[in-house]
Amino acid sequence: MTEIFIDGSAGTTGLRLYERLIGRDDLSIVTLTGDDRKDPAARRAALNSCDVAFLCLPDDASREAVAMTDDPDTVIIDTSTAHRTLPDWAYGFPELSPSHREKIKKSHRIAVPGCHASGFVALIYPLVANGFIPASCALSCFSLTGYSGGGKKMIAEYEADSLPPLYGAPRQYALTQQHKHLREMKAIPSLDAEPIFCPVVADFYSGMEVTVPLFKKDLLNGYTSEDVKNLYKNLYNGPLVKYNDDLDEAGFASAAALSGKDTMEITVAGCDERILLISRFDNLGKGASGAAIECLNVLLGLPDEYGLEI
Repeated sequence: MTEIFIDGSAGTTGLRLYERLIGRDDLSIVTLTGDDRKDPAARRAALNSCDVAFLCLPDDASREAVAMTDDPDTVIIDTSTAHRTLPDWAYGFPELSPSHREKIKKSHRIAVPGCHASGFVALIYPLVANGFIPASCALSCFSLTGYSGGGKKMIAEYEADSLPPLYGAPRQYALTQQHKHLREMKAIPSLDAEPIFCPVVADFYSGMEVTVPLFKKDLLNGYTSEDVKNLYKNLYNGPLVKYNDDLDEAGFASAAALSGKDTMEITVAGCDERILLISRFDNLGKGASGAAIECLNVLLGLPDEYGLEI
């Protein structure tokens, strides 16, 4: 039986991880409660005695946890932004390529992608890797998310008895173009520059829809939107990430369509000249805890979707 330690089990991602894992009979789960959660000695002991440690912590606390882990056999799966662009860490999105999957299988250090970044990277990585667009392509990205992505504080604000008036409409944020996901949105697809990123939070609990617009002229070597569709169809045909030819729901595409699921849908919309690349998923599922559990499954040689909601 694999022993799991969740460091940061009281947070939004940690709680959802625990809920997903507690019913599995192949795992023994350790969590710290009360004062032990912040006791360095208790955390160090748990980190070095488990087989796999999930870090559901702020960046600095994640770095601290990694430094505490002396046992070379302990595998760390980190959900923070601290290690996502480091070359000696596996990037936890196995569907991107066979080499990504293989690195997750063999690595003792796995970084779970960010929620917005997951949607962007899923769309852009294969286009750059296969020569459909140049690394120098100037990109923009619009992302709509449920409020659970803001953690406990934002959840409490949106679910208060009296909702602040401004919260009743979608709210754009990261206005300074300094969002914490931008670094991996550039690094993982090997882009020359970070995209212009416009995230928006709205009054629904969970779900995410990421859109990257492209002009046909951005595509290299005569590639068309049909070629992009076929590329996605061939790459994304697994149980968790799938190409969907049509997300259209009477002229709309809801960002909450996959709320509660651990899957992701990819599609190509728009017209011949102006192409929309779209991914949608649950920011707490494939965008967080679901992706972390998928990495665990790959590591253990289990089906990607084992124990997940599909």
